[in-house]
Amino acid sequence: MNNDQLEGKWKMVKGAFKKKYAEVTDDDLTYAEGEFDQMLGKIQEKTGNSKEELKKEIEQL
Repeated sequence: MNNDQLEGKWKMVKGAFKKKYAEVTDDDLTYAEGEFDQMLGKIQEKTGNSKEELKKEIEQL
């Protein structure tokens, strides 16, 4: 899965959350996205794997 596909899926998830939970704001979702990126960075630092490799692993889970 490439970055464009990943971004598209993220936008779909954000839209679904906003639809289901009207009180969830763009700021909340941006914060969550930042937390995910930070987690990836920490895992990348500890394992030496690239972000792409980690994203593939997460996708397979």
